[in-house]
Amino acid sequence: MNYSLVQGIVGRLLMGYALTMFVPLVLAAFKNENSMWAFLLTLLITACLGAAMVYFRKPTQEKMSIRESFVIVGGAWMLTSLLGALPFWLADSVPTFIDALFESVSGLTTTGSSVINDVEALPLSILLWRSITHWLGGIGIIVLFIILLPSTGFGAVHLFNAEVPGPLSKRTMPRIRDTAITIWKIYAFLTMVLITLLMLAGMSPFDAVNHGFSTISAGGFSTKNTSMMHYGNLWIELVVILFITIAGGNFRIYLEIWTKKSLKPLRNTEFITYLAIIIGSTLLIVGGLWLAHDKPPDYAMRHALFQVVSLVTGTGFSSTDYNQWPAVTKLILLALMFIGGCAGSTTGGMKVSRIMLLTKHVWAVLTRGLHPRAVSSIKLDGRPVDAVVVNMVSVFFFLYVGIFALATIIIAGTGLEPFDAMSAVAASLGNVGPGFGIVGPTTTYAGITLFGKFILSLCMLLGRLELFTLLILLRPEFWRTKGGW
Repeated sequence: MNYSLVQGIVGRLLMGYALTMFVPLVLAAFKNENSMWAFLLTLLITACLGAAMVYFRKPTQEKMSIRESFVIVGGAWMLTSLLGALPFWLADSVPTFIDALFESVSGLTTTGSSVINDVEALPLSILLWRSITHWLGGIGIIVLFIILLPSTGFGAVHLFNAEVPGPLSKRTMPRIRDTAITIWKIYAFLTMVLITLLMLAGMSPFDAVNHGFSTISAGGFSTKNTSMMHYGNLWIELVVILFITIAGGNFRIYLEIWTKKSLKPLRNTEFITYLAIIIGSTLLIVGGLWLAHDKPPDYAMRHALFQVVSLVTGTGFSSTDYNQWPAVTKLILLALMFIGGCAGSTTGGMKVSRIMLLTKHVWAVLTRGLHPRAVSSIKLDGRPVDAVVVNMVSVFFFLYVGIFALATIIIAGTGLEPFDAMSAVAASLGNVGPGFGIVGPTTTYAGITLFGKFILSLCMLLGRLELFTLLILLRPEFWRTKGGW
């Protein structure tokens, strides 16, 4: 393990991370908020720690293996979460550091869960910092780092794959840094368009910036206690629905559209299936609301579509209190939390492509049971999928379900009702945010014990890095083995 290389790269990343705190610091100073000192101190701590890590490292060859990339990504996410918690804690926005850590992890992983009961009472700089953590975590702080520090060389491929994992990877551009730059250009362009449309729809500039950052990252933090219910504005909801749907798509598709100036990449099977899931789930919930609650069709369609898109992408905005909906509709929404959006998106969950591959694998196994001599291969978009990939997807599914079950038992042990515990873990592991019951759309996670918040914070990190990146670090041989894998 090249610890000096890891130390140097993480140190430079922390120095870049410190610069992002300058924006809320300036806002706090301009508004004469007490949080100014919290941001100033956090900025200095983060910058000095990063500089010390760079300065005091031993000279080493800038050659990165996959082992170093896992440590860099895992270490960077944990350190940025810890340091990102300081402004919340030092500004007395939350009662304990564990609460601050929960808020920070929730922001960076684009989960959108909160322990703050009255966000409207927070300083504007703290509200902006919450949204900035969403925006940074959406595409990924490591991807941004690849752009800013191109000296990582071929190791950037390992970093990119560990940061933006998925069942299938396809290099759209020859150089990984070019891919990262173009993805961030698309990300920034969509953000600016979104903010403009939100202002035209009736939001104030400050609210539009915050909700723009939260929407395109599929995060869910709002400047209002009741989320989108505060506005009750159909045009705002339509804009949010459109851009959340975009955020749930594979950004590699948008990269191909951007570079090839063609809409053909939208024929991607995963993307079409993703849209079909949204449409089908919406119609099922509309039917449930209409039959069970006698809701008018316009109400049912408007809020069913909003909540389906919001929860399948893990954004977590609320246009109504869906906690009051019929049980069957809540079960559909719970299932959507597990599915998630497309691979390579800003969303959480298992991802649509994995669900597709698992379904095809099950069908192939059943077919071989009937026809033992039949030779078949699993295909996606007309291309055969390697058996290793299918095996990895199966392992991922097993781990996801296993971690969900274990975490649910632990959270239930802290005092939550079983269904509330299930929804809290599903919402955290899937980076969704609000769940049902005690953690529903009109409540927060403040009532959960500190130990429970810590466990849910780990679930958020595991979900954002798709399990393997962090779990691999727990293997003793990962640290003992010399050389690359």
